[in-house]
Amino acid sequence: MRILLVTGMSGAGKSVALKTLEDIGCEAVDNVPLALIPSLAGKGAHNLAIGTDARSRDFSARHFQEMLMALRENGANQVQVLFLDCDNEVLQRRFTETRRKHPLALDRPVMDGIRHERNLLAPLRDMADITFDTSEWTGGDLRNAIREYYGTQDRTLSIFVTSFSFKRGVPRDADLVFDVRFLHNPFYEDALRDLTGLDKPVASFIESDPDFAGFFTHLVTLIEPLLPRYLQEGKSYLTIAIGCTGGRHRSVFVTEKLAGFLKQKEYKVGIRHRDLGAEHKKS
Repeated sequence: MRILLVTGMSGAGKSVALKTLEDIGCEAVDNVPLALIPSLAGKGAHNLAIGTDARSRDFSARHFQEMLMALRENGANQVQVLFLDCDNEVLQRRFTETRRKHPLALDRPVMDGIRHERNLLAPLRDMADITFDTSEWTGGDLRNAIREYYGTQDRTLSIFVTSFSFKRGVPRDADLVFDVRFLHNPFYEDALRDLTGLDKPVASFIESDPDFAGFFTHLVTLIEPLLPRYLQEGKSYLTIAIGCTGGRHRSVFVTEKLAGFLKQKEYKVGIRHRDLGAEHKKS
């Protein structure tokens, strides 16, 4: 039996998360007052996803913590907390583009509501079993992450490997970050510049770097023994970020190579190339 409490910043994707959880077999209920959650949880429900946040009546971090502790002490259900986070500026853009009012802004600017909500929810982020940062995610990315993480009852480690450009910053949700800018750069080869790490000529060029084979061997030798330890310590979701200068060649190829290795080891692996154009992105 499992209960999932879904909370986080308004605009970070809670509605998408709850809808996706419903699609994979959970009973989903949104905007539930904290005082009613124990009665919902006590009715023998299993795979129940409950959305609650600062919009809910009687909401406070202290009340949430007390309710969570009471549920876990009861011992009848496995209770987890999913926190959806997002960068303030991205949240502001989302509310502006959709012309929605922030639930805590009232007659104030959107950013005031975002900052107020972040202060209210900061303690909940620390209580969360898993945090998804959707700043760089589409709705499809979030749906894929929910399916990868919650779509099975088995206790497994879900791994996401993402490529990125250091010029645009390290992904906020990265657990492990590796810099591959030391490898020969295909960008300086006229025939390869407009290709990506998904293309065979670029892959062959990078693999021909005399330092690549040794690097990749050391990379997987470092990562592989860590994975069961992460799972043993209760972590079920791991993001590995591979970065290069432009996020199109070296990081993309190494991401694909590492993901392929991990899939051979029978891990659940998702791949994302953050800084490729939309025409190159993988679903």
